[in-house]
Amino acid sequence: MTETAATPFSTRTMNLAHLVEQQARRLPDAPAFIWGDEQWSWRAFDRRVKAMAAALAHEGGIRKGDRVLVQSQNCNQLFESMFACFRLGAVWVPANFRGMPDDLVWMAELSGAKALICNAAFPEHAAIEGPSLETCIAIGKADFGPDINALMERYADHVPPLAAVDRDDPAWLFFTSGTSGRPKASVLTHGQLGFVINNHLCDLVPGSTEADASLVVAPLSHGAGMHQLMMAARGAPTILPAAARFDTAEIWSLVERWRVTNMFTVPTILKMLVEAPEAMSADHSSLRHVIYAGAPMYRSDQIKALDVLGPVLVQYFGLGEVTGAITFLPPRDHSTGDDMREGTCGYARTGMQVEIQGEDGTALAPGETGEICVTGGGVFAGYWRNPEANAKSFRDGWFRTGDIGHMDENGYVYITGRASDMYISGGSNIYPREIEEKILLHPAVTETAVFGMPDPKWGEIGVAVCVLEDGHTLDGVALDTYLRELLSSYKLPRQYFFWEDLPKTGYGKLSKRIIRAELEERLAAGESAP
Repeated sequence: MTETAATPFSTRTMNLAHLVEQQARRLPDAPAFIWGDEQWSWRAFDRRVKAMAAALAHEGGIRKGDRVLVQSQNCNQLFESMFACFRLGAVWVPANFRGMPDDLVWMAELSGAKALICNAAFPEHAAIEGPSLETCIAIGKADFGPDINALMERYADHVPPLAAVDRDDPAWLFFTSGTSGRPKASVLTHGQLGFVINNHLCDLVPGSTEADASLVVAPLSHGAGMHQLMMAARGAPTILPAAARFDTAEIWSLVERWRVTNMFTVPTILKMLVEAPEAMSADHSSLRHVIYAGAPMYRSDQIKALDVLGPVLVQYFGLGEVTGAITFLPPRDHSTGDDMREGTCGYARTGMQVEIQGEDGTALAPGETGEICVTGGGVFAGYWRNPEANAKSFRDGWFRTGDIGHMDENGYVYITGRASDMYISGGSNIYPREIEEKILLHPAVTETAVFGMPDPKWGEIGVAVCVLEDGHTLDGVALDTYLRELLSSYKLPRQYFFWEDLPKTGYGKLSKRIIRAELEERLAAGESAP
C-alpha cells in the first residue's frame, strides 16, 4: 500500500472586517452606529468601512501587515478605522488620546507605523515623526493632512477585497495601560480575537441579538473597542455619547432613550454612574448586562450598584494581553447579602484554563496564594518587539498575569493584588488589596489607595491615601482605630492621608504609580499625615 503525504491543515481564518459585511447583508437598514443626532445603518457603515480601507490603500499605500497608528477621541471614524485596517490585513494601532505627543512618538517608533490617522483636535500629535511614517490623514478639516471623509468620497468606488488572513496574523496592537511603567504593545491576532468574540458573547452577554443596544462609556481604543467589536458580531448598534466629557446625565438619558441593554465600563466609572442623581430618576429597566472590568470592584461599591441597578452586574478579570478572557462573575453570583463569595472575580472563562502557580511554576492547592496564570485561545501572541517581556511573561505555555491570588475548591478566583503592589514591612509580605477593602467599609471613605513607602526601621511601611464622601470628616487616628477591629496589626498602614480626589489613568483606573509620585511631591513640599 502506497503511503500518501499528509495534507497540511489550513490556518486561514475569517478576516474580522467580514463581520460588517455580514450585518450589511442581513440587517441592511438596522442601526449600526448612533452618535448624537446622527445614525448609520449597517449598509451605510459597511460602505464607509470599505471606502476608508480604499483611502488608506490608495492614499497611504497601506498593505497587509502595515501598521496604522490612530490618535483620536471616540468618534465614528475611530471605530471605522478598526474595520478598515482589518479589511486590508493591516494592523490597527490605537493610542490613548489623552497621551502626550511624546507618547505617540514612542508608539510610532515601536510599532513602525506607516500611516497616522489623527483627529483634527490634535495638531501637535500630527506633527510627530516616526522612522516609518509616510502619511498623515486627518479626521476632520485640518492643516496637517487631507480629511479622511473627503478621501473616502474620492475612493468609494475602489473597494479593496478582504485580505486573506491567517489565525496568527496580527490585527491589533493593544497597548497595556502602563500603570507601572511604559506601556507594552500586545499582539492580538485575527484568530485570537475571533475566539474572544465568541467567548465574550457566551459569558458576558449571552443571548444578545440585533435587538440589543450597547452604550460606549470608555475609550474605543481599549476594552470598549473589544466590547463593541463583539456587539458588531451580533448586529447590535453601538451608541456613542455626544458630549466631549463624561456626563452622567447624558449617559442615563441615552440608556432610557435607546433602551440600552448592555455597557462596558470600569469600577470607578460605574461608581460615578450609580451615585449620580439621574440614576434614581432615569428608566434603566432595559439594562441586562452592565460589565465592569479593568480593576476589582470594592464590595461597598458592588452593593451600591446592585441596589440601584438590580441583578445586572457582570464582572470579568482579564488583562489586555488576554483581551479580558480570564475569569467572569455572572449576575447570578452577585448579591448584596452574605451568600455572595466576597472578593472573588469569578471562575474560568469558557475555553480558558486558570491556575494558581508557585514561584517555580507548580500548581498550588486550593486556598494557597500564588500567581494567577492562564492558557487558552484568548491569550495574545506576545509583546510586539519585546523579547525580554515575553520571556518574563510566559512559562511552559502559561501566561503569567503578575496578579497574586488564590482559588477556592469550587474554582472561584480571588485577587489579592498585583505582584508589583506587594511591599515588605518588618519581614512580612503585605498585599494592599485586603487593606483597601477594609478601609472602604468605613462609611466616610469613598476611594483609597494603599502602597509601601521606604522606611529606615521597617524597610517599608504602608501608607493609605483616602478620599472622603461629601459631608464626612475623618482623621488617621479614627480610621486606624476602626481598622484594628478588622486587620492584623502588622497590616495596618502607618500613615494616612486625606485628599480631595485621587489621580487616575486615561482609562479611569486608579494609578498607584501616579499617586505615589504625587505623595512624594507633597511630602517634599512639607505635607504631613493629619
